[in-house]
Amino acid sequence: MQFAIWVATLAAAVMGAPDAAFAAEALPGGTMSLLWAVPFAGILLSIATGPLFFPHFWEHHYGKISAFWAALVILPMMAGFGFSTALGAVLHTILLEYMSFIILLFALFTISGGILVSGNIHGTPLVNSGLLLIGALMASVVGTTGASMILIRPIIRANDNRRHNAHVIVFFIFLVSNIGGSLTPLGDPPLFLGFLRGVDFFWTTTHLLPEMLFVGGIVLALFFALDTWLYRREEARPPVADPTPDSRVRIRGLVNLPLLVGVIAAILMSGMWKPGIDITIHGVHVELQNLLRDIIIVGLAIVSLVVSRKDYREANGFNWEPIREVAKLFAGIFVCIIPVIAILQAGLEGAFAPLVSLVTGPGGAPNDLAYFWLTGILSSFLDNAPTYLVFFEMAGGDPQVLMTTLARTLTAISAGAVFMGANTYIGNAPNFMVYAIARSQGIAMPSFFGYMLWSGAVLIPVFLLTGFIFFT
Repeated sequence: MQFAIWVATLAAAVMGAPDAAFAAEALPGGTMSLLWAVPFAGILLSIATGPLFFPHFWEHHYGKISAFWAALVILPMMAGFGFSTALGAVLHTILLEYMSFIILLFALFTISGGILVSGNIHGTPLVNSGLLLIGALMASVVGTTGASMILIRPIIRANDNRRHNAHVIVFFIFLVSNIGGSLTPLGDPPLFLGFLRGVDFFWTTTHLLPEMLFVGGIVLALFFALDTWLYRREEARPPVADPTPDSRVRIRGLVNLPLLVGVIAAILMSGMWKPGIDITIHGVHVELQNLLRDIIIVGLAIVSLVVSRKDYREANGFNWEPIREVAKLFAGIFVCIIPVIAILQAGLEGAFAPLVSLVTGPGGAPNDLAYFWLTGILSSFLDNAPTYLVFFEMAGGDPQVLMTTLARTLTAISAGAVFMGANTYIGNAPNFMVYAIARSQGIAMPSFFGYMLWSGAVLIPVFLLTGFIFFT
């Protein structure tokens, strides 16, 4: 409710002001201090600590917290740079980036929620590895959130008679909720932000494929070896009664598959069709192809709600709270990152000069290994989508240059954001959702720091090897 009031107030201000007042004026990033980054750090730290340390308060007030941090950006911008400059910057971010971002997540969440995998199979090491492989491949098509929500319950059912099954969920988070989403903008939110900034749809497919196969292949092989060892230990002990006996596996709600294809087609259309027509909303130019893409995607999500069976969604545990939370929090994030990006665009002349120098080698060339690790480390503890955006801007922010001359730099940023979002429960949105579902099903999941022991033992050595091979 608070979020709706905030948006309504902003909209009223926009509609009630003269058109001429909304010329998009650039923020003077070179003269802005690090204090402008406090709201951005504040909202990310709130997201990181809220669900863990004060979950009840967070559950009821996260929208207010998001609006609070956003207000700490908007009001000082209005006071310091004028109403026109501040509102122009906010409108540019909301209309050109946030709306498309949240519309895609909403559609993938809604459509995938209508697909039900029913029945049960026995969770042998080979079966589990096959499910993780399928989920990882699905993640780049329906998104890490969609793939996680479709497959988490089937893989829990398959292993609910195993004495040791928490490791299956941990590797599920590694592969399905993170690493597998690295091949298209549909896969993971940071890559879709790159697409909105001008990165070609299939650029990530061609440039991250070697890294994804390398990292994903090693992690999957490690899982198979560990699961095989644990499975053989269990075979020597009395069997556990299976609460969900094996039964025929069926995929229901297949009517949603063409709708997912429609989402992909709409995104490809917006990247290929350039009619040169735009709609100006108080100084912000919204291109026709992007507006049409978003309308089509929303329409496909609505169609899914109409044609999908209600009992399928209920069996998936489908509800609107996860996407509602993401919408409120990311509205705040997108606003709070505005001054951060302005400072980063100033490069060595801005307040983030020490950070910029860390990723800059001799002669001003980018240090790709530093980009990989810095993006990855921050993506582990903050959210990987805004972290990607920060380093995208730090590398120059020009998609044409980043896709060609600095292709390895953009690959390093993309790989760091997507892969290392798996390092903690809070690195990527699906991580905590999967954790919560697994715990609710009685699986003894590791704690926040216990999970980090898993990621430190499995993922960090793989990432060290990845950085050495691909980014040095």
